[in-house]
Amino acid sequence: MGILEKISEIEKEIARTQKNKATEYHLGLLKAKLAKYRAQLLEPSKSSAAKGEGFDVMKSGDARVALIGFPSVGKSTFLSLMTSTASEAASYEFTTLTCIPGVIEYKGANIQLLDLPGIIEGAAQGKGRGRQVIAVARTADVVIMMLDATKGEVQRALLEKELESVGIRLNKSKPNIYFKPKKGGGISFNSTVTLTQCSEKLVQLILHEYMVCRRVGIWALTMFTSEIFNAEVLFREDCSPDEFIDVIVGNRVYMPCLYVYNKIDQISMEEVDRLARRPHSVVISCGMKLNLDYLLEKLWEYLALTCIYTKKRGQRPDFTDAIILRKGASVEHVCHRIHRSLASQFKYALVWGTSTKYSPQRVGLTHMMEHEDVIQIVKK
Repeated sequence: MGILEKISEIEKEIARTQKNKATEYHLGLLKAKLAKYRAQLLEPSKSSAAKGEGFDVMKSGDARVALIGFPSVGKSTFLSLMTSTASEAASYEFTTLTCIPGVIEYKGANIQLLDLPGIIEGAAQGKGRGRQVIAVARTADVVIMMLDATKGEVQRALLEKELESVGIRLNKSKPNIYFKPKKGGGISFNSTVTLTQCSEKLVQLILHEYMVCRRVGIWALTMFTSEIFNAEVLFREDCSPDEFIDVIVGNRVYMPCLYVYNKIDQISMEEVDRLARRPHSVVISCGMKLNLDYLLEKLWEYLALTCIYTKKRGQRPDFTDAIILRKGASVEHVCHRIHRSLASQFKYALVWGTSTKYSPQRVGLTHMMEHEDVIQIVKK
């Protein structure tokens, strides 16, 4: 029986197993086996290497956004509207067959937007170049999931399932669990909170399902080494067995996602209102160019970028060339962005903006900058 058949059998058994106190250990083991087989499926084949045109593109700009969705939902039209790149758009499916990059210029930032080919059900197993599309999506800072508003919730559920199966966690934070394999001493299990979804026995059963090896300084799955009988586990929050499995595997990607419902001009106002009120959702119409400005505002919010302006002594601030940093950046980050040796020559900085109590305020390297602050750096 191949890996795909094993995955299918386990998924069917999970679906028909009733969830209660008596079956929680059985379900935990099934989920551990399922995650292990999926990880083996995603490993590249060593026997033969696929030849052909390259798919990924070089990362550029201040942030990267991946545009994914089923065929003919309006991804190429959206790329053409938001960037200066012309991506072929037509009424038939699979118009886009490779990754097409574009650049959105917004608030002084250059945001790289990738128009990926439409993915189909079963993409996680490699159907329709699905693995390549998902691999590119893993490198993005934000995922825009383009959906057809006329299809209801079907597309959203299928895409979430495909991304979930390859380790992409949308709009979720990393579980607060400390896990470290050891050479001896057995399994040390502790928790700082009351656990309602996991127990020490279930943790041990899940760990014994996993096989690990040391690869380039990280723990990775393999089929041929010993099971995990020695490890230190500390739960700092009440997590589910699925979240604990994610921590063991260690290759999960947690990223924000915007669900964009296109073609709202073809549905009723009541349906538009219902979709717009869903969490992390934005409704647009590429055909009529509706609500695109609000989508850009939400995308900027999800990217968590800040613009910092510089000022020379005795001159006005330069508002034409902003320094783009992640939210939570300090004065030290600004120095490194200007020049790598500037932090070592730093004496103090004058900052104007919302991050200070008064303007200008004299600050040090640890001062946290906010959006549209102005900074003047004084060297020793």
